Amino acid sequence: MASSSKLPQKRKQPDSNNILLKLSADERKLYELIESRKNVGIWTADMKRETGLPQTIVTKVLKSLQNKNLIKDVVNIHNKAKKIFMASKYEPSKEISGGLWYTPEGNLDILFINTLKDQCLRYVDRVKVATVETIWGFMKDLEVNEQKLFTVQPTTQQITEILDMLVLDKGLEVLKSSGTGDFARVAPGKVCYRRLKSHEDQTGALASIPCGVCPRISECTPDGIISPITCVYFNKWLGIDF
Repeated sequence: MASSSKLPQKRKQPDSNNILLKLSADERKLYELIESRKNVGIWTADMKRETGLPQTIVTKVLKSLQNKNLIKDVVNIHNKAKKIFMASKYEPSKEISGGLWYTPEGNLDILFINTLKDQCLRYVDRVKVATVETIWGFMKDLEVNEQKLFTVQPTTQQITEILDMLVLDKGLEVLKSSGTGDFARVAPGKVCYRRLKSHEDQTGALASIPCGVCPRISECTPDGIISPITCVYFNKWLGIDF
């Protein structure tokens, strides 16, 4: 027989409209101004100028609104000394916070960026060819199966920006899948990434061919006296016996 005990009820969220009704005239005046600026926020000096309230009242009201969880202060990365306030229901715009790559304190998150770069390269090294989506899936699995590397799950936008950065750094190359060979797991025409061979790797590969050390290579032509067709060293390297 099923239990007759009642399931626990979810706690109701506080009604912001009811809270606003209980605000004093000064609190409501300042809150409505802050809320009107949405995700851009407003500087304390502008609050004083636009409301006509004295600085002591502005400071007191801001503290009260923060205690009621109606507003929050955010860091402006362009001027950290300039204190900005916005309604708690908004997230600061990219122009204010710096976007995805900055900490809430307004500092560039170097540790997060470097960790994300390392993990992208780690995955590409393992699978040879990867897409933004497969790398994102790899990052998601890391958070489940290994020690957490990130405080928040990286977005596909962040991964795309990191991959573009690695392409500029000559660590990766971006290309479209052919659907064959290393690209077999990626749909043909899909944009993907793979390791870019370093100049040293390319030089080493050329040096392993007899042509790379041949003193007569400048005279070698397909139809000439010196030719890849008649070169015994080249044919021996290819494994051809005459």
